[in-house]
Amino acid sequence: MRIVTLSEGDVTHLHVGLKGTMNALFLKDLADKTRRGLRGRVEDGKSGGGLCFGYDVVKQFAANGEPIRGDRTIYEAEAAVVRRIFADYIAGKSSRTIAFELNKEGVPGPQGAEWGPSTIHGNPKRGVGILNNELYVGRLVWNRLRYLKDPDTGKRVSRLNPESEWVIQEVPEMRIIDQEVWDVR
Repeated sequence: MRIVTLSEGDVTHLHVGLKGTMNALFLKDLADKTRRGLRGRVEDGKSGGGLCFGYDVVKQFAANGEPIRGDRTIYEAEAAVVRRIFADYIAGKSSRTIAFELNKEGVPGPQGAEWGPSTIHGNPKRGVGILNNELYVGRLVWNRLRYLKDPDTGKRVSRLNPESEWVIQEVPEMRIIDQEVWDVR
């Protein structure tokens, strides 16, 4: 079978191999540049991606009309829920009981979903879950996890990066929980 394109003319096996290699290199370079840009944004105290419960995106524009990205503000309605979760947990309630009570009262969870125990207690090593999110005490931690695609299932899986690769930035204006509360949780 013969393939002919306007830009390349006859496409040979050499074209396929060379173009495939060039495209793979381009994608790797693009990924590296994106990560470098995100790292710089985090080092400036801005979001490196994602919005966690208790915060809202600040929408603002530069003088030239370009959006200014990565700024957040505390969303007080959700921040009150975060404070309540910490207080209930310190008072001895289990994450299952807290989740049950929040759902019973109709308190919307992250992304409007119902509350589950793992949403509250999460995984301390991975820094996930309401009780382990260091942003609540004004510490922005980026690059704690990396995401890979499982070749067998095609699903995205997370892996913990070495602590030496984490980028940690103090952002005291994002504090929702007092340090004393965080320390006794």
